[in-house]
Amino acid sequence: MKHLKKGRKLGRVKNKRKALLKIMLGDLLMKEKISTTEAKAKELKSAAEKIISQAKKINAGGQKETLKIARNLSVKLPRQVSLPRLKNLASRFAKRKGGCLRLTKLGQRYSDGAKMAVLELTEKETEKS
Repeated sequence: MKHLKKGRKLGRVKNKRKALLKIMLGDLLMKEKISTTEAKAKELKSAAEKIISQAKKINAGGQKETLKIARNLSVKLPRQVSLPRLKNLASRFAKRKGGCLRLTKLGQRYSDGAKMAVLELTEKETEKS
């Protein structure tokens, strides 16, 4: 039975699955839009929402809390995503309580028939002003 077991396996062992999501999360936060399979996009969406909500706490918290959160986030993110980049994203989504990402289904991939989706941030850089 699958009681209290959440998440998808994505056809990988635990370490490779974590590495895949870490890399995809970095790409999503840097490029603000990523195209992938539906299953990967759904997993990535929940992980990215948690990261963005943690980044919001950096702007709101004190110095000790900021350092603690920044250290926790540095473990979950690749090196290409910097703390100022996260602060910029957090300031864009400061008024929102959730729903920072949009998942759009595309249809099936031609080669293997996998269901594809686009995952993107809801507010673009230009919409901020």
